[in-house]
Order: sequence, then C-alpha cells, then structure tokens
Amino acid sequence: MNWGAMTGAERDAAYDNPAAVPAWAELRPLWDAASAAFRAAHPAHLDVPYGPRARNKWDLFPAADPRAPCLAFIHGGYWQRFGRENFATLAEGPYAAGWSIAMLGYTLCPEVTLTELTAEVMLALDWLGAHGPAHGIAGPVVLSGWSAGGHLTAMCLDHPAVAAGLSISGIFELGPLRETYLNKALRLTDAEIVALSPSRLPMSPKPLMITYGTDELPPLVGDSRTLHARRSAGHRPGALVPVAGGNHFTIMNELRRRDGILTRALPLLLP
Repeated sequence: MNWGAMTGAERDAAYDNPAAVPAWAELRPLWDAASAAFRAAHPAHLDVPYGPRARNKWDLFPAADPRAPCLAFIHGGYWQRFGRENFATLAEGPYAAGWSIAMLGYTLCPEVTLTELTAEVMLALDWLGAHGPAHGIAGPVVLSGWSAGGHLTAMCLDHPAVAAGLSISGIFELGPLRETYLNKALRLTDAEIVALSPSRLPMSPKPLMITYGTDELPPLVGDSRTLHARRSAGHRPGALVPVAGGNHFTIMNELRRRDGILTRALPLLLP
C-alpha cells in the first residue's frame, strides 16, 4: 500500500473492518446473545472491580481446578467500542478445554488516552495476580486479545503475572491511524505513536503467538507479519498462525470452538 498517495477515504477504508465484512451486522447480535447466555450460565464472579473507573471490571470464569491455566482476554473495538460483556462467548472453547477465563474490561477512548488505557490493563493484571487465587484462578496466565486487544496483549506481555501471549488480528503500528477516522477518539500524540507501537519497541522474551485471518484488511495482515518477523529476528519464541479464509470477525470462531485452531494452540504457549 502506498499510504502517502491514498486519499482520506482510502485510508479510512484500510481500517474499516465492518465495511470490509458486511456479514458482521448479522454476526454481532448472535455473538451478543451467546455472550449473554454464557454469562448467565456462570454468574458467580461477574463484574469484579479492579480499579476506580466504571469499566474497570473483570468477568471471571474459574475452571474446576484452580491450578488450571487461565486465558485473560482483552476485547477489541479499536480502543473505543464494545465491552467485555460482548465477548464472553469466546470463553466457550478454552473453558470447555479446562481453562479458567478472565474477561477484562477497560475505559474507552476518548474518555481516557491510549496511554491511560494501557495503564488500566497493567493495573488489571496486577489485580489478577494478587486476587485471582481468591476467585479460583491460580494457574499460569496467557494474555490474549483481539484487534485492539491484540495490540494491548503485545504491549502488556512483560507484566509479571503473564506467562505468554496470543495476539489475534492486532494493530502493532499506530502511525497510520492518526490519519484515519479512528484518531478522532484516540487523539494520538507523536510520543504515544512511538511508545505504544509494539513493532517499534524492544521485543519481549516471553512466548507470543501472533495470528490473523488471511482475508483480513492488508494493514492488519502486514502488522502481524512485521511484528512476527521482528520477533523472529531476535529469536523470540512464538508462532505466526495465518488462519486460512478467516476475516477479522470469523477468526474468533477458532477460539470460540473447543476444536478451534486457536483453542488447540493455547497449550503450546506453556511449558
């Protein structure tokens, strides 16, 4: 892509996933209903606060074995949409495989800056490390997220409570976003673009699996491939997993299903 030669509308379209996948309008209500049903079936540890803001809450779904590994999931929405409640259905696959699940909520932009939002995720992980055992979650934590959550996974991989990461369809270079519709809420500064672009930062030594759908928009495919190439050049562990035929939304079925590619890959991130 020749970013410098593109019009504003073309730059917006390069990151407009709902427009690229019209079926999302039909998929979203199905996800919302499935997520509501999963939360209703497992109500014991919902809306657990970790910080002072209204969205600073966890939904926790502990496995029968407190020592089971935990998937801590960060929702997407370009840092400015959705909530943890919309994504509970993604817990179904790993939960059925015996994992604990922790669904993380965070304050959306523009109510906070992206710097503050990232700090909230770190605060949430502080809380999970300290208080997870009291809720039946005492096993190793694999941090994961989709889209914006994939970015936050890469940003927070080095947190002491995290053993490994799974970034799904993430955005790892923030520079182009400043010239798109997304920046109205993000209000990115020069300093944030440098400090919060995982592809520009030192590579964590922890395992990080990076995955994307082969039918995703080119910038998201490119970000995943570039970050993995940088990590590989530094001999950092973690596979690159292209999901054949997956788009920005259908890729999540590979986590939602017990036999999904991503659900089956999770144990590979742990010793």
